[in-house]
Amino acid sequence: MRGSNQSGLRAYNQKLVLSLVYTHGSLAKTDIARMTGLSAQTGSVIMRDLEAEDLIIKGEPVRGKVGQPSVPMSINPDGAFFIGLKVGRRSAELILVNFLGEIKGTLRKSYPWPTPPLIITFVRDGLEDMMQLLPEELRDRVAGLGIATPFLLWDWTEQAGAPREEMDLWRNCDLRAELASFCNMPVYLQNDATAACAAELIFGEHQDLSDYLYFYIGTFIGGGVVLNGSIYSGRTGNAGAIGPLPVVGPEGKTVQLIDRASIMLLERMLRASGRDPSPLWNSPDQWTGFEALAEEWVGSVSRGLAQAIVSSAAIIDFEHVIIDGGVPAEIRDKIVAATRREISTYDLRGLEVPKILPGTVGHLARALGAASLPLFDKFLIDRNTRLGTA
Repeated sequence: MRGSNQSGLRAYNQKLVLSLVYTHGSLAKTDIARMTGLSAQTGSVIMRDLEAEDLIIKGEPVRGKVGQPSVPMSINPDGAFFIGLKVGRRSAELILVNFLGEIKGTLRKSYPWPTPPLIITFVRDGLEDMMQLLPEELRDRVAGLGIATPFLLWDWTEQAGAPREEMDLWRNCDLRAELASFCNMPVYLQNDATAACAAELIFGEHQDLSDYLYFYIGTFIGGGVVLNGSIYSGRTGNAGAIGPLPVVGPEGKTVQLIDRASIMLLERMLRASGRDPSPLWNSPDQWTGFEALAEEWVGSVSRGLAQAIVSSAAIIDFEHVIIDGGVPAEIRDKIVAATRREISTYDLRGLEVPKILPGTVGHLARALGAASLPLFDKFLIDRNTRLGTA
């Protein structure tokens, strides 16, 4: 807090209180004073201000044996809303969530490859639809738009099977600035896999975990790193981008992990067998009609992940690994089980293997993570790292 003026200190304390209430579900004023070290009077003033702004709401008094009844305060779900945009290599999603991350609406668009005009038009039209989902009196509570997108999209032209001239349009496109030009709200940007990791951290069911390596299996695989309960994004914001990790591929040749553990590989397998790969993107919760190829793909994914996990565990002593993706839940669970079996065949002397767990957010993780960017910037405190920049 060095160098903070009085107004800055007040804003920090409000964020601190909101973060504690958000984490614990509900807290009384006495709890806030004990956890923060703030005086009872200061804590009361902050709680009153947050209640006046409709950010927290009172619960039913809890009567003890002595003294005044304790009044728990909790987050007001309608206190703020956030919009997240996921830009993928095969589809885009817009999502509207409330203060607790509960989904109020989604829009999805599939395409053979993304271009800036396509994405900008999708957002321009979709924002209006999203705002209409809220009562008019709540629309001014939409606090921001977060974008989750692969960085350097033009570098993946060959893998995505897209025309070079169309993907090169991304080189000179500042997507955040383009959307900010017509969005009446702050706009934020983050790497898509890091955003997915943030969604698991904030909205997932593994909130008690403080250190883990996160894998998100999308068109191309990506990931994130959580240390001490916060996202570690690194010097350039790309920490945990595990796609380029070298692994052993077919015929013993070294390839990148993206070539062994991405949905793009299954798309190629389907095309080679004369089948339509569009269900991979149009129906991320249900893959049917190509079960045998999916099983073969799961084997490839698990072998690649096992190598990546063992290599990563040798650098950072992760306690857990979480695997999620834009795949049906049963496919994700098969990948988790197969990866555990694959790792058991390694020589693990000198290593403590992390516990491998399935993710709990699924294919909306990147969009939810995008929506969390304005949530953190406006209302919560991230202990170690920024999740995005406005």
